Amino acid sequence: MTVFYAFIGSAVVGCALFMILSRNLVRMLLGFSLLATGANLLLFVAGRIRSQQPPIIEPAAEVLGASADPVIQALILTAIVIGLALTVMLGVLVLRAWRAQATIDARKVDAAEAVGRARPQDPANG
Repeated sequence: MTVFYAFIGSAVVGCALFMILSRNLVRMLLGFSLLATGANLLLFVAGRIRSQQPPIIEPAAEVLGASADPVIQALILTAIVIGLALTVMLGVLVLRAWRAQATIDARKVDAAEAVGRARPQDPANG
């Protein structure tokens, strides 16, 4: 079953990369969100899915026995928060690009490049 989950996680990451390489800004946004989900799935697979014991060290024991790894669970919670923040930030950028350029095609959005370019001088003004 773990191989199945690993295959599903890698398929999600593959679909996310396909969407990120698109020229549509909304697809790119959804691709980054899907990439965060794929990373969460792969982290989840790495942390032992099936475990009958909670991640608690017994009072007499010195090490954790066969149970789920709590570090992986903490990493997944952190990745969820970072993925949400990334999605919101990219959503604001897509909305800003839509308002400024009236398009969501990445090839037509050039407002960021125009800031750094020098304006051509008008020969009449010298």
